Amino acid sequence: MSPNPRQTQLLDLVQAKGSVSIEFLAETFSVTLQTVRRDVQRLSEAGLLSRFHGGVRLPSSTTENIAYRQRQALSMDGKTRIAKAIAASVPQGCSLIMNIGTTMEAVARELRHHRGLRVITNNLNVAQIMSDNTDCEVIVTGGMVRGVDRGIVGEATVDFIRQFKVDIGLIGISGIEADGTMRDFDYREVKVAKAIIEHSRQVWLAADSTKFNRPAMVELAHLSHIDRLFTDAPPPDSFVHLLEQSGVECSVADEAASAPALTLVT
Repeated sequence: MSPNPRQTQLLDLVQAKGSVSIEFLAETFSVTLQTVRRDVQRLSEAGLLSRFHGGVRLPSSTTENIAYRQRQALSMDGKTRIAKAIAASVPQGCSLIMNIGTTMEAVARELRHHRGLRVITNNLNVAQIMSDNTDCEVIVTGGMVRGVDRGIVGEATVDFIRQFKVDIGLIGISGIEADGTMRDFDYREVKVAKAIIEHSRQVWLAADSTKFNRPAMVELAHLSHIDRLFTDAPPPDSFVHLLEQSGVECSVADEAASAPALTLVT
């Protein structure tokens, strides 16, 4: 499904709060309980929300990620702001590795006017987007293509990435736990992300606010392996000290600005 504007705002609100009641949603959007229930029913059937008695929350699983098409609809505004902030920070003429994920695809769209980039990616969607930039060299890794999201994974992908040492490794993640452990769902994807971290001079993490305290099964790395975190809202208080302790520069994309204004959390 493609959520309408109210449904998109409803999703954003649930993502910000974790769980909310049907009555709260009706009051917030000035609509009837019946209208909210219809919205929630559609979003639940699409797998974007999970219902419980009297309320709704985000789907949560440690073993399976939300489907690719559903992830495209989640946090669209936040991902766009993150992408603009990253693009504003990427210097012209540098080398990048970009991995799998809808946020990486948003970043690729914002980099289409950069000059002199050399981009290595295991994401066919990123490769297609970046190939529109005639002043950018795009290198696609080998490996097995996942039909669900056109990501490339496997030992061949890892071996390919190990040939390079790039200026910036751009990675997405499915969840960051309270102790700073970054996790994802597919161990093959995690192996690729680990290789990106090892073969990048700087590692930048793109993670919208729903990723904090989100569970996933496979351990990727700790926040201390990251140089910069780009997100769309101030991290929960428990993460602020953790980021400072880990030496991570946290950039929050300003929601009020049309241009990518950044607030540094220290």
